Amino acid sequence: MASALATERWRLFAQDLPAAPAQGPRGNTSVAPNDRVWALGKQTLIHRTRLMRELMDREKFDALAFSSGLYLKFAANFSGFAGGEAACVVPRNGNPFLILPASSANGWRFQAAAQRPWTTDVTFSDENDAAFNDALTAKLEQTGLRHARIGVETSAFSSALAALPEVQVERAARQIDVLRMVKSKEEIAVMREAASLADWVQGCYRENIRPGRLVGELDAAMAALGYQEATRRFPDADVTIPCWTLSGPVSASPHGAGTTFGNLSGARIEPGHVLINNVYPSLDGVPIENERTWICGKPTRRQTELFAAVLAAQEAGCEAVVAGRPIAAIDSAALSVFERLGFADMVYHRTGHGLGLAGHDEPIDMAFNTAPIPEGMVTSVEPSLLEYGLGGFRIDDTVVAAETAQILTRSPKDLKSQVIE
Repeated sequence: MASALATERWRLFAQDLPAAPAQGPRGNTSVAPNDRVWALGKQTLIHRTRLMRELMDREKFDALAFSSGLYLKFAANFSGFAGGEAACVVPRNGNPFLILPASSANGWRFQAAAQRPWTTDVTFSDENDAAFNDALTAKLEQTGLRHARIGVETSAFSSALAALPEVQVERAARQIDVLRMVKSKEEIAVMREAASLADWVQGCYRENIRPGRLVGELDAAMAALGYQEATRRFPDADVTIPCWTLSGPVSASPHGAGTTFGNLSGARIEPGHVLINNVYPSLDGVPIENERTWICGKPTRRQTELFAAVLAAQEAGCEAVVAGRPIAAIDSAALSVFERLGFADMVYHRTGHGLGLAGHDEPIDMAFNTAPIPEGMVTSVEPSLLEYGLGGFRIDDTVVAAETAQILTRSPKDLKSQVIE
């Protein structure tokens, strides 16, 4: 089975939706609704199309081909295909097309009704290799790519293209991954909205952290408040709001005591605990990070000095997110602070990583990458100190590279604001 389903030409999804201000903790108002964007549209399509065509020009490719969910979102703004194989092919000259498993048909219809996908050319195939290969082969012949040189995200296309031996397949994963590094102004606007929501949720944590409270229950309650606020801010948006906290000595392990993420059931906040909480909202599939360190009760001398060291290192790392400097300068700026203060032996976690369609996006090798920081790169800056038996200290902001660093997450991070008494 292979069938086509087309949509009308897409438009910018959120542009005409109402956006009313909402109330945060202690009466704080949300950001102004004017010129707000919380979904990716025409500007991002133009930006990514230019990046893909420049890559094809450099490498002499006739097309690029993608198969993962992340790159179907990148190239066609379609998300959530379920089961089977899928492909998005972007010709150097011509319109992109999708091959999707039949199980994705209703997901496509929902997204098409919202006019979100960036192509109207989609074919659904039965969920077996032969049907997918036949559909892909037919589309390549139909679109004049029978003798093409195609750059692929993964090697999976080699078997799919066996029926067309004239097609030259070139693995181009690294060149393709770099395309995600520079964000469009629209993407940054969406991330700014997500960051503002994260700041609001952090304000809710400030009001709700208390001794005796179950850590898992706290996180669930804060996520629930976040979803309510998101409904007020972003009508009909694609939004997720993961929240999780590490409380006490377990926070000395970046991802908890051997658990998936966080604490064992029954873990409670106790007086004297250091807490690291994480708020990672995503709008239209684009996530940001906001992490803060809290101290429940009057800080000890040791807690105070570790907190101050992390804050100084984090601020130095943020200031280093400047276009044109080496990417590795972000990591070295934070580590230099730890070395100067005598805490370098307590560093067990990287300073940061890129943010975008993936929670860990390009660049993922910040400490060793000497390439220049491109303007429009978005990264986390999250240096930490981890002391077994006491806990972890980590502060994380989402930062955009420009002539001077632009910090998107603005919730307080000074010691006074982070002490719960």
